[in-house]
Amino acid sequence: MIGITDSHCHLDHKQFHGDVDSLLERAQSAGVANFLTIGTGDGPPVLDVAVRLAEKYPNVWATVGVHPHDASKCDNRTFDELRALARHPRVVAIGEIGLDYHYDFSPRERQSEVFLEQMRIAREAGKPVIIHTREAWEDTLAVLQGPGVLHCFTGDARQAQTAVDMGFYLGFGGVVTFPKSEALREAARVVPENRILVETDCPYLAPVPFRGKRNEPAYVALTVKKLAELRGTSEEALAAATTRNFEELFGLRESKMNGYTGGSDGPS
Repeated sequence: MIGITDSHCHLDHKQFHGDVDSLLERAQSAGVANFLTIGTGDGPPVLDVAVRLAEKYPNVWATVGVHPHDASKCDNRTFDELRALARHPRVVAIGEIGLDYHYDFSPRERQSEVFLEQMRIAREAGKPVIIHTREAWEDTLAVLQGPGVLHCFTGDARQAQTAVDMGFYLGFGGVVTFPKSEALREAARVVPENRILVETDCPYLAPVPFRGKRNEPAYVALTVKKLAELRGTSEEALAAATTRNFEELFGLRESKMNGYTGGSDGPS
């Protein structure tokens, strides 16, 4: 199987330092052709970690954004730089942005302010948003503006329908393979085909049978396999549909997405 797109990975993560070339080669061998690496990194003031990777690897695209964990690090200079980076030709989205009430690493009020400002930046740039929401579903929905994707979707069928009705795509990852994720699997069964994306969120949330180990883009093939099984379709058809959705959402239908062609490890 070829042509899978990992729509959410953290290739800049310290667990991947010195391993990016081999990481992408393993992914290619597993049928993964394209990647969206998320530009939140360790938060401000460094905002271009994903851009540098996307400049290095022709099948890697980038986002820029400030994760809710890092909202307290933001100031006006942060937003100015995000506006500038959003115009970069390899940047296709603003994210991951949103609200996280599980850890509360930044005050909730500041999370909301930064979230709203980044959605404004996305609208100005004409770019979709990639949303992180954890234990903040109602507050997220109250302000949510698209287009975009709910990354690492772990909700139920009702929440999935709400998101789809708002025009959002849903990113499914390794959690859909976990034994206790039946509500999520039901959501995956009923979401329209044209609203599904697949992702790893690597190095986090590796699918079964690698759960608890370092996740990597090659493992997104296991998520494709599970989703195809749930939806009664072939892995090839599911891979093709999710890549088509990725191209549509991020404005890449006219771009060449031909898979990994090599390159030196790490950003230039």
